[in-house]
Amino acid sequence: MSHSTVPRSRAEAQTSKAAEREPDLPSARRPEKLSLRQRLRRDRTLILMTLPAVVLVLVFNYIPILGNVVAFQEYDPYISDNGFTAILESPWVGFEQFQRIFEDSAFWDAVRNTLVLFFLQLVLFFPIPILLALLINSVIRPRVRAVAQAVLYLPHFFSWVLVITVFQQIFGGAGIIAQTLREHGHEGFDLMTDPGIFKFLVTAEGVWKDAGWGIIVFLAALASVSPDLYEAAAMDGAGRWRRMWHVTLPALRPVIALLLVLRVGDALTVGFEQILLQRDAVGPGAAEVLDTYVWWNGVRNQDFSYAAAAGLIKGLVSVALVLAANKVAHLMGEQGVYKK
Repeated sequence: MSHSTVPRSRAEAQTSKAAEREPDLPSARRPEKLSLRQRLRRDRTLILMTLPAVVLVLVFNYIPILGNVVAFQEYDPYISDNGFTAILESPWVGFEQFQRIFEDSAFWDAVRNTLVLFFLQLVLFFPIPILLALLINSVIRPRVRAVAQAVLYLPHFFSWVLVITVFQQIFGGAGIIAQTLREHGHEGFDLMTDPGIFKFLVTAEGVWKDAGWGIIVFLAALASVSPDLYEAAAMDGAGRWRRMWHVTLPALRPVIALLLVLRVGDALTVGFEQILLQRDAVGPGAAEVLDTYVWWNGVRNQDFSYAAAAGLIKGLVSVALVLAANKVAHLMGEQGVYKK
């Protein structure tokens, strides 16, 4: 016993001495922290590649933000021939435009319609691309899968004028369904001018047009799932539904969280062109949303300061919604739009 314990104690002593000397080792093994100039030189190819996109974002997204200063003015573009000079010469009114907005009942009607449309699109439209992606992914034959994906994706390339025309020819007063009912002795109908179902009609148009785009995103996420996971689950006795619940849906969870955060941040934008084209058919009481409200007051009535104030309120609320939704995603263990 004594002979066996001596080498062990010596080895422990050598190990402890090596551990004591470890902090004194030079820091050559640690990666050196690169300076800003070195990082720019290292990533110059990527920077040059993304530079055009950055310039476009700055010119068309960030620089126009400076124009929101007219929300605190009584802006008159006809004071001067130069738009920048007109901003400098327009009188300041402080928060008067915001006070007008909060006292306007039409603004709150637009907010209510916007939130109702967002809720319907979130509940009825958001899950459909996920379900269709799962359905297409379950098809074994690649040719059938490709044809189904192409057919569903095709309406994404249609303009809203064409989409609304198609729905008009089907559900309008002179549409196919109404004419067929009249030919069989029944009373026809015109869903395109019914304010009561307008919000459901807008949601159905959005599903038909853009569901195919969402399918591509979820199919790309499903393509990254290893087939070994499905084989292991099948060997453990998991059926098709259990494999979908325990393998497929967890793979889609990060993408679902990301798109949900972006959708919540885009809650106050529910389709300007789509709704503007149908606004006169059902009336502003049912179709007025924040985007059309800003357009009507800013472009049609030329009340630019009032419209800028309404747009600024919408932008600030949208940013708050993105931050709140991203925080919820972090609490659920997902990355969201950006990391913590």
